[in-house]
Formats: sequence, C-alpha cells, structure tokens
Amino acid sequence: MAEKILIVDDDLDTLKLVGLILQRHGYQIVAANGGVKALEKVVAEQPDIILLDVMMPDIDGYEVTRRLRANPSVAHIPIIMFTAKGLLDDKVAGFEAGADDYLTKPTHPAELVAHVKALLARSRAGKASLPSEHAHTIAFFGAKGGVGTSTVAVNVAAALAQSGQDTILADLQPGSGSISLMLNLAQSKGLASIVSKPVGDLNQRAVSSQLVSHPSGIRILAASPSPREAGLATNVAQFEAVVKILSGMCKALVLDLGTGLSEVNRRLTALCDQFVIVTDLTRVALLQTKALLNDLNGLNVAPARIEVVAVNRVAASNQTSWSIVEQILGRRVSLVVTPAADLAYQAADIGTPIVLLRPDSLTADQLRNLTTQLVQKFRQPA
Repeated sequence: MAEKILIVDDDLDTLKLVGLILQRHGYQIVAANGGVKALEKVVAEQPDIILLDVMMPDIDGYEVTRRLRANPSVAHIPIIMFTAKGLLDDKVAGFEAGADDYLTKPTHPAELVAHVKALLARSRAGKASLPSEHAHTIAFFGAKGGVGTSTVAVNVAAALAQSGQDTILADLQPGSGSISLMLNLAQSKGLASIVSKPVGDLNQRAVSSQLVSHPSGIRILAASPSPREAGLATNVAQFEAVVKILSGMCKALVLDLGTGLSEVNRRLTALCDQFVIVTDLTRVALLQTKALLNDLNGLNVAPARIEVVAVNRVAASNQTSWSIVEQILGRRVSLVVTPAADLAYQAADIGTPIVLLRPDSLTADQLRNLTTQLVQKFRQPA
C-alpha cells in the first residue's frame, strides 16, 4: 500500500504542485488548507508523514505541531515544516515545537522527495524497533504509606524483565519518590523534568530521554524525593500524556502510584489493565484497603483486575488471621509476603531488587509467584 502524506498549506497552488510531485513518486496524497483542518485530517487519516506550512491564517504550523505532539495517538507521525521562513530562528522554533525536518520554499522537487524518503525510512526503522501493541499496564497502590508498595513494585518489575518482558517502571510520586533511592539511581528528576513541560512539548523522544536503565533490565522513570516538587501532582494532563507515551514504548508498564486516589490517580486508572493494592495485616491498614477497594469499584474497576498483597510487618501475636483479613476485605488476598526486614534493608542499601539479590529466598519466590499471576492475566478480558 502506498504511504500516505498529508500536505498542509493555505496556498492552493502549493497544495496542487507539491501534491503532484509526490503523487508521481507513488505516494498517496491527502490535503488540508489550514491548521484546524490539518488537526482533523491527521486524526482521521493517520498519515505516514506530514508536510506542514508554517504561515497559515488560523493556526500556524508551530502550534499545529505542538498540538499533534500532545496527542499520543498521532504524536509519532513525522513532520517536515515547509515554509518561506528561512531564518535560523524560525528553524529552531520549528524543531523546538517538535518538527523532524525543515525545508525552505522554494525547494527543488528532487530535494523535496529526498527529504520525504529519508524521513519515511527513519520512521519505518523506528516503528520496527517498537512494540506492536500498547504495554500491559499494572498500577501499584498503597493502602497507606509505609507498607512496602514501592518495594513490591520494584521487584515485580525486575521479575517481569528477568522473564523476558520489555519493562518500564514509572515512579509517579513527585516530591516523595523513593525508587531512585532504593535503586541508587543518580537521576531522580526524570518525572519532574517531563510533567513540568507544557503538554504540547511531550513526545516519545522527550520521555525516552528521561528514562534510566538499571542492571536489573528495567528502564525507570524516576521521581524526585524533594518535597518542593509535590506541586507537580496537579499537572493531570501531563501525567496522562506521559503514561500513554510510556505505554507505546514497552511490553509491560509498572506504575507506582503511591497512596490514595488523587485526581491524577483517578484519571490514570482508565489507562491501567491491572491493579495491585499493597497493605499490611493491621486492622487500620485493612480498613483503609477496604475503602480503596470501594473507591476503585466506584471508578468501574472490576474486582477481577485487582490483586491484594499484604506485607507482614508485625509480630505473630499482633497479626490478624488470614480468614479475618479476607472477611474484613470481603475478598481473597493474593499473597502475604513473609517478614524479611533484613533482606529488604540489604537490597535497598546496595540498590538491587530482592528477586535478584537473593533469588533463592522465600520472599523472592513469593514475589516471582505474584508476577506469574499477573502475567497469566495479560490480555485477558476483565
């Protein structure tokens, strides 16, 4: 099938001439005579490349580009800016808006075709290296703080990576991120760097530049522990855009959402396939778990998509029995992690997940079993 090119220009003569040149080289041509029409056509037609004029009366090419890069469903489409504005500052503005290439009018037909062919070739190569489907997304919630949510999320992500899943772990708690500290990462401001940008500046390249590779095999979007960055949690649209972009970059996406159902977390539930609630065996934590389960039910999250994991942190004499736990929650508990305070401390101290540090331990075996349960539900209907 011929590759499709969307040409956007308010000058009808240019539309006809450029369209004819490219059509003669076997491309399918779609045209739009303004910025508003272009935004509609991109979504409807899903072209392979966009040839975009800058100077248009309704919305200029820079703004069109920013809006396209803000839409995860079309943000990947290559854009060549094609304009009479040839100053260096104009070109810089185009690239900053998200353009991939820049041509100055008038241009020779051979040059135009060469740029189109080159950009399409890069695009095809990029698509070949990306997953063909969106990631299976697993959200981790803590019933309350301090129950080990991040520890469980880190180990599940590491176990997924070790099983051959291309895995990204995202710490989505600006101002209270702990994963960068647990894994001894030098970069802890990746999340803040992204969600502080305008939505129009977010695209796969911007997000990818903030990912850190860990020896465990996972790529990590880290959140800073600096409290002054907590205010970024109000940037709901940015969080949604980032998760959508990450979902197109891996096979398994693990989100550490911290505690509670903030506006960000509520909106992100619609983007998640499975949910893991981490709690402990105290009465207070169990009641908070029940409240979280009820709220997720109110967001139309089916119970079958939720796993409850209890991390055992209390002495045997103070524990709530398994039967009472399930009676309080009104559902089964998927896993009770045995006490392993020393092992958890050692793992955090050297920056290695438990499943890698002590793969023969009971705790590692339990966390791998949880991961297996989650993997078995990949792509199953809710």
